[in-house]
Parts: sequence; C-alpha cells; structure tokens
Amino acid sequence: MSTQLLTSATPKVGSSIQLLEAVTDGYSGNVCVRFWDDSIWSSRPYLPALFILVLRHPGALRQMLWPFNAVAFGEAYIFDDFDIEGDIFAFTPWLSHLITLGKQARLGEKLRLLWRLLHLPRQANPRDPTWAGRPRSERQGIEDDRKGISFHYDRPSGFYRLFLGPTMQYTCSYFVDPEEGLTVSQRRKMDYICRKLRLQPGERFLDVGCGWGGLLIHAAKHYGVEGVGVTLSAKQAEWAERAIRNEGLQERVRIDYCDYRQLPYLAKFDKISSVGMCEEVGRRNLPTYFRRIWEALKPGGNYLHHSINLRPSAPYPRWTAFARKYVFPNGQLHNLLEVLQHATQAGFEIRDVENLREHYSLTLKAWVRELEASRAEAVRLAGEVNYRIYRIYMAGATLGFDSGTYHLNQTLMSKPDQCRSGLPLTRTDWYARSATLPYPDSGRHDAFEFTS
Repeated sequence: MSTQLLTSATPKVGSSIQLLEAVTDGYSGNVCVRFWDDSIWSSRPYLPALFILVLRHPGALRQMLWPFNAVAFGEAYIFDDFDIEGDIFAFTPWLSHLITLGKQARLGEKLRLLWRLLHLPRQANPRDPTWAGRPRSERQGIEDDRKGISFHYDRPSGFYRLFLGPTMQYTCSYFVDPEEGLTVSQRRKMDYICRKLRLQPGERFLDVGCGWGGLLIHAAKHYGVEGVGVTLSAKQAEWAERAIRNEGLQERVRIDYCDYRQLPYLAKFDKISSVGMCEEVGRRNLPTYFRRIWEALKPGGNYLHHSINLRPSAPYPRWTAFARKYVFPNGQLHNLLEVLQHATQAGFEIRDVENLREHYSLTLKAWVRELEASRAEAVRLAGEVNYRIYRIYMAGATLGFDSGTYHLNQTLMSKPDQCRSGLPLTRTDWYARSATLPYPDSGRHDAFEFTS
C-alpha cells in the first residue's frame, strides 16, 4: 500500500493532523490517514502502510476519541464516521497504544489532547436509533436471557456461516499449526472435547448451549452416543434440527429449545458439556447453573466446562461495553476462581484445568479474515452495520487474549460415585491422536450446508 506526505492542508484537516501527531507520538508503527478531501498523511512515511484510517468528515476524530471509551469508538466505526482499509490487525496495535496513552498520560498531556479534541467540529454520521433498544437486563431471568440470546443469535444463520465455516463452531478452534484452516482445527476441537469426556458408544450426552448442533452431531457420528442439545435461540434450534435430519440421526439426537434453568433431567446423562455458553449466565446465576448441571449428571459422570474467563484479580475491562451493547447484551465474564468455587459448592470434583487463550486469538483472526472475504454477502444477509460490528468486535477481542486479560479455560469436572471418579490415572488417551483427526477430512461439508 503506497502513501504520500500531505504537503498542504485545509484548516480542518490541519486540526486533525495536529491531534493525530499528538496521539501517535511514541508509536513505532506507521499510521496512514486519508481525509474526507482525499488528502493523505502518514505518521512514519518511510515505513509500509499496512492499514489506512479513513476519516469521513472533519468531526470524525472527535467521534472516535470523545468520550474515549469502547462504545463511542465502536459506534464511530459501525456508523462510518471512520473506516479501516487494509489489515485490521495492523490497526489494533495502534488502538492498544491509544488505550495505554489514555491510562498513562499525565494530567497536563491529557488536558492538551482534550483541548485539541473538543475544538474539532461537532459532526457525526446518523445513528440508527433502533440499536438503542438492545434487551440488556441485570436481572438475567429466563425471559431476559431469551431476549438477549434472540438479539444475538437470531440474525440469519447464513451470516454466521460466512465466517464460522462449515462446522458452525462459534467457539475457539484447537490448532496444531497457527496456519491451519478453520474446518480442520474446529473438528479437532470437537474431537478433543469428546476425548476429554471419554465418550463411549451408547452413553447419553447432553450439550448445554449447543449452538447449531455441531458437537452433538460429531459425538453421535464418531463416538456413538445418544445426544440432547439445549439452546435458547430459535434459529439455532431450527438449523441444528435440519442438520440432524440431514445426517439421519433423528433417532439418536434431539434439540430441546429451553433455558438451562428449565432442564427436565434428573441424573439422566453420562456426560455433559457446555462450550462457550456460561458467558451468558451471569454471576448471580452461577450457583443455579452448576446445580442444574449437577442434577442432570449421573453419579460417576463427567462434565466439560469451556468458557472465556477473566484473569483472576484483573479489573473488569471497560472496553467490553461495546460488546455488551451490540453483541452480547447480557454477557458477563467471570474469573476462573469464581467458576471453580461455584462448581465445587455444587458438588463437582475438579479434575483438570487448561488454558487455550492463544487458540482463541488465532480463531478470532481467522473469523475476521473469512468475514472480510465475504463482505458483500455479509452485508446482503445482515446489513452494513452488522458486518462492521462483527469485524471491529472480533478484531478488538484479540487484544484481550493476546494480553492475557482474557483466558479460555476448559475445566473437566466429575460427579464422584461414592468417591469413585471412574477416570483413568493419566491423560494419555487425550493426546494419542491429537495431532491428526480421527477420520479423513474428505472436504465434504457434512450436516452444515444450509442457508436461512
């Protein structure tokens, strides 16, 4: 990407350049900016320009940086006050620089930056007022969560298919190689969960928060289990039921459209998983959540808990506010210590804890690349604003995993039967085939080729 230095500037462009010079001071990369009049400025023109920050109007920087928080910044992007052309993962280090500057700058420096910022024009692109009606609720009762889940997951399933790929896995892959594709790494993730649970033919398997049914189908096809999936998303349930029919698994796998608090099962399942669902539970509901899982599991059974957690003792990130407004209205992250405390209070014995945070960063980057490659179709299915929400949200989330603020923990728990866990002495069977899939990747898209 080529750049050129700006040799002359209008007063409004000049005011933006002065602010850009101040906020890029000390940043080692090149920030290339194209203004609304098509003039171009670069902070370090002798370095390659891996991305271009496009400012749509004279007030764009003010919309980005005042107030300097995730909601204002994200809204300036999704409503096109500014755009990011090129590599968005070359842009995120500069965003990290801005966040650090906001935290560490001295008071005098902050006041000077604020003075420049507030002297930029009050100008913004129109905001869509319908987004203000997000169904967020701190109570997180069943109906509150139903509305929140519907807000997020009841977009067209075909939109998610564009970046998730044929496996329709909306949780982190399990990579052997960082360059590996999503289909292989996601299938490996599903198989890794099945091995951790040591699924056996004929066992009854419950997946709480089953998404589009991928793990259930994988477990039934390759491990011979009878499966039940629970979801609170109507569109996910519809997709999963079609996928099950497509595989001819109707007699062995079913989907229950209900909340985890409505689980009608009592000691009916040999194995249970919850993969990327607990982030929607809320801190106040953790005791109920683990109690319901415990009640559904047979004595001697195992439970695999897979969730994004905050690093213990880390303050709650202010930059999750954008995600809570536009992506997960009722989402709330916990730390691992809270998870373990409530699980053990419910009666579980903790058998293994693993942190896969690097895998989630790789997954998010792969999702963004797939989304960008399908931009036109994504906009057709879900609109320009949705495309931008997911692009900036997923790209920004990598900063949390790369910095160690976010962890991705898989925790294996058991419900002992008279103090007998039924587990082997070692984990050897987990890794016996972890470098390759246990079945050939034929390139066939299995049960997941549907549109909606």
